Amino acid sequence: MTPRIDDKLETARRLLDSGVCPLPELAEQVGWSPAYLQKRFKQAFGLSPAEYAAQRKVAALKQHLKHAPDVTQAWVDSGFGSSSRVYENGAAKLGMLPAVYRKGGAGMTIHWTITPTVLGKALVAATERGICAVALAADPAHLLAELRTEFPNAVLNHVPDDDGIIAVKVRSVAEALAGKTPAAPIELIGTAFQHRVWQALMTIPRGSTLSYAELAERLAMPSAARAVARACAGNRVAVLVPCHRIIRGDGSLGGYRWGLPVKEDLLRRERNGAAGK
Repeated sequence: MTPRIDDKLETARRLLDSGVCPLPELAEQVGWSPAYLQKRFKQAFGLSPAEYAAQRKVAALKQHLKHAPDVTQAWVDSGFGSSSRVYENGAAKLGMLPAVYRKGGAGMTIHWTITPTVLGKALVAATERGICAVALAADPAHLLAELRTEFPNAVLNHVPDDDGIIAVKVRSVAEALAGKTPAAPIELIGTAFQHRVWQALMTIPRGSTLSYAELAERLAMPSAARAVARACAGNRVAVLVPCHRIIRGDGSLGGYRWGLPVKEDLLRRERNGAAGK
């Protein structure tokens, strides 16, 4: 009996899970050409075989960093050939250096402030690389608690919103709320899959919305609507990564990390072109 296409894709995925498997060898194992396997694998899983394998290595690195006696042992156990490969391939997806991740963010300094906006209080937090969190809520204590939950072992440095360390970032958030294109860099800390979803969110024009299923289709992952929804829910950078532009297929708002009234207000302002007024 000829194996179904789904069976071949599952075989390819299992081979990648078991270790390094170059694309030509992988294609030979499942009986497809490398180009066809590359195309079908990306359609099914949202990543090329090489990207999938890299994500699995980073996931393994995260686990080993928690339990290995030292960082060197962690990268060896995770299949990275050298420290340079860890920093080239792993650190970008971790969002921080491996030694820092192993300690739960210890040693990383995050500058933060709470500033008034047209939507109420906003917490803006940034590392040296860029904005790592934007949260919206009326209660400043709730905003700070959320930041501490996200980065439990980092040094949290409170500064005024006009302080030179963070003023440009605060202005960038204000510009986004006012309908302008923000200029400050963003540090997205998440998995490769989450990054793909968050990057796709940032391509949705102001005033437009997509359903979870439509976003999954745009990512060539039509069966991954639930995974896309989870990635949207994991976004910690409000407005700049516009997860508020994702709604349910029936047109209802769905959920929103910072509350449905805030989501409704954001969408209304974007539709009316009146953000910041």
